[in-house]
Amino acid sequence: MTRRAGVAVLALAWLLPVAAGAAPKPAAVLKEKKEALGEMRRQLEDARAKASAARSREISLLAELEQRDRTLARKRAELTRLDQRIVRREAEIERLENQRGRVAEDIVEQQQALGARLRVLAALQSGPRPPGWLGEPAEPARRRALDDLARVARAELGGLTRSGETAERLAARQEAVARGRRELVALRKDLDAERAAMNEEAVQRRALLVRVRDDRATHERMAGELDEASRRLETLVTELTRRLATRRVAVRPPEPAGPRPPAVGLGTLRGQLPWPADGRIVTGFGRQVHPRFGTETFRRGVDIEADEGTPIRAVYAGTVLYRGWLKGYGNLIILDHGAGYYTLYAHASEIQVEEGDRVKAGQAIGRVGETGSLEGPRLYFEVRYQGRPEDPEQWLRRRS
Repeated sequence: MTRRAGVAVLALAWLLPVAAGAAPKPAAVLKEKKEALGEMRRQLEDARAKASAARSREISLLAELEQRDRTLARKRAELTRLDQRIVRREAEIERLENQRGRVAEDIVEQQQALGARLRVLAALQSGPRPPGWLGEPAEPARRRALDDLARVARAELGGLTRSGETAERLAARQEAVARGRRELVALRKDLDAERAAMNEEAVQRRALLVRVRDDRATHERMAGELDEASRRLETLVTELTRRLATRRVAVRPPEPAGPRPPAVGLGTLRGQLPWPADGRIVTGFGRQVHPRFGTETFRRGVDIEADEGTPIRAVYAGTVLYRGWLKGYGNLIILDHGAGYYTLYAHASEIQVEEGDRVKAGQAIGRVGETGSLEGPRLYFEVRYQGRPEDPEQWLRRRS
C-alpha cells in the first residue's frame, strides 16, 4: 500500500463510525484517533520534506550546471594562455638554437685564425734569423713582428674565450627554457585531462537535465526561471542605458517612440544586417508555446544554432557597453550603436573585447558556446531600440 493510500485509509477510519457490535470505550477511540492523526502528520511532513529535497536537488543541479559552465570557460582560457606560453617558449628555443649555431661557427673561424697565427709565431721564433728586415736591423724588426703577432693572437684568444663563455650561457639558457617548456606541456596535459573529465560530467548533467525537463512541473519551474533571467536582462539594459545617458555631456532628446524606429545609423539597414554568426534560427522572436506542455514564454531575441567556436561578429560598428556573465545567458556582450540602437549577444564560450572598445562591423567579438544555455551551443541575439526589443529576423538579411 502506498503512503497516499495509507493516509486515505486513516482519514476514512477517522470519519467512519465504529461498528455497533464492537463499540470501544471513548478513551480507546480517542487514543486511536490521536495515533491516526499523528501518523497522518508524520506522512505529510515526510512528503513535504521529500518535495523540498527534490526541489533543492533540481535547483542545485541548475546552479551546478552554471558553475560548471563558468569553470569550463575559465579552464579554456587557461589552456589558451598555456598554449600561447608554449608557442613563445618554442620560438625562444629556436632563436637560442640559431644563436648557438652562429656562435659555434664563429668559434670555429676564430680557432682557425688563432691556429694560423700561432703557427706563424712558432715559425718566426724557430726559423733562422734574417740578416735584416726591410733595411732595418734584423733583431728589432723580428721582435716587433713577434710582438704584433702575439698581440693579435692574444686578442683572438680573448675573443675565442668570450665566444666559449657565450656558448655556455646560451646552452644553459636553452636548457632552462626547454625545462620550462616541458613543465608547461605536463601542466597542459593535466588541464586537458581535467577539462575532458569536466566536459564528460557536464554532458551527463545536461542529459539528466533533459530527462528532468520531461516532467511538467519541472518544465514550468524552469520556464519561470528563464522569465526571471529575462527580467534581469531588462533591468541590466535599462541601467546601462541610464548610465550611458548620464555620462554623455550633451544628450539629445530621445527619438519619439513610434511603430518603427527611425532610419538613422543602424536603422538604415533594416533587413540588410549581416548575420552575427553562421548558423540557423531555431527559436524565433515573440510568443513561444511549448509543443508538449503548452507553456507560453515571450522571447525578446532569437537563438541561432551554430557550431561551438564559431566567430561571433558585430553586425554594425559600435562601442562595447557591457561584457560579462548574466545568469540564464552566460557570457553576454552588449554593443551600443548610437541613436538608441543596441545589439546583444549571449551564450558565448569566450569574449574577445573589453568594455569601452570600439568595434567595426563584421569584427569578431567572441565565439559561440553554450554558457548559460540549456540546449547546447547557440548564439542568443537581440536587436533593441531605446531598450525595446525588435524582431531580429526583420533586421537580418535574408539568405537564399
